[in-house]
Amino acid sequence: MKERMKGFITAVHRERYEVKVNGEDLYARLKAGIYFIDQCEEEFPTIGDNVELEYNPLGDCLIIKTLERKSAFSRKDPDVGMGEQIIAVNFDYVFILMSLNYDFNLKRLERYLTASWQSGGQPVIVLTKADIAEETEEKLELVKQIAMGTDICMVSAVTGEGMEQLKPYLEPDKTTVFLGSSGVGKSTFTNYLLGRELMKTGEIREDDSKGHHTTTHRQLFVLDNGSRIIDTPGMRELGMWIVDDGMDFSFSDINDLIMQCRFSNCTHNGEPGCAVAQAMEDGTLTEKRWKNYRKIQKESKFQAAKESRQQAVVRKKSNKKKQGHFSKMNETGGEW
Repeated sequence: MKERMKGFITAVHRERYEVKVNGEDLYARLKAGIYFIDQCEEEFPTIGDNVELEYNPLGDCLIIKTLERKSAFSRKDPDVGMGEQIIAVNFDYVFILMSLNYDFNLKRLERYLTASWQSGGQPVIVLTKADIAEETEEKLELVKQIAMGTDICMVSAVTGEGMEQLKPYLEPDKTTVFLGSSGVGKSTFTNYLLGRELMKTGEIREDDSKGHHTTTHRQLFVLDNGSRIIDTPGMRELGMWIVDDGMDFSFSDINDLIMQCRFSNCTHNGEPGCAVAQAMEDGTLTEKRWKNYRKIQKESKFQAAKESRQQAVVRKKSNKKKQGHFSKMNETGGEW
């Protein structure tokens, strides 16, 4: 019998994983007889996962089990028909990196916040490129208006401005995942924290002030103090998966308004005593925020309904197999 060991995944490539096992860096692949079968019960592992594997001294180890997770950031897979995509797991904090220059986008930030609260980690908004951005204080105020209960740090990984604010999160034995769209400066940010040029960085385009996408795979690094950081490729889109709990946190102001409506079944479309309509009329709730809330809510409900239908199909197939087995046993006089 092959020796079984435990380790955690430090990097994810196409079909290959880098795994830390007892301080040693090994390569591993998924065991086909476990992960590539009908109705596979194991979660496909990703960056940050603790796994069990069969040790192979002559080649790649084989991952045979994905252990329980304490947190997971997921989105709708951008490839059509692929369902949920898990980006990273087993982290304590989520650093949502957003550039203060032309990439500044509040609607996108609301989406990241919602998915981050859903993940089980604590989100922290990190506004990057403070050294080259304009109207930074005004933008900071706009972020504060939509990020109730979330810590916000305004930094520059080039000059070091504001980076001291991040120390309380980057503690020994804590793990932080970096998320954001392409060009927000995640690689520069990672290099600053590591104290060396380990990640390749791109130049800033003069026409739109955006950086080039440089990170090509997910990778975990350990800082000198023992803190773990997970760098991820920039996301060109963040489709919502099921984020009911996340919406309770990121849109708590809207949820409070809905509770104040005169009618419990208020559709917020002209009914008397609608607190949402009143808030938009007096300016305490913007129409943009309300529309983004409804859009994310619609996406989440659609994915939940789709998952429910798929689970029902799986259960139906499983029941048919059982019924066929039972019928065969009865015909042959078999015993249970």
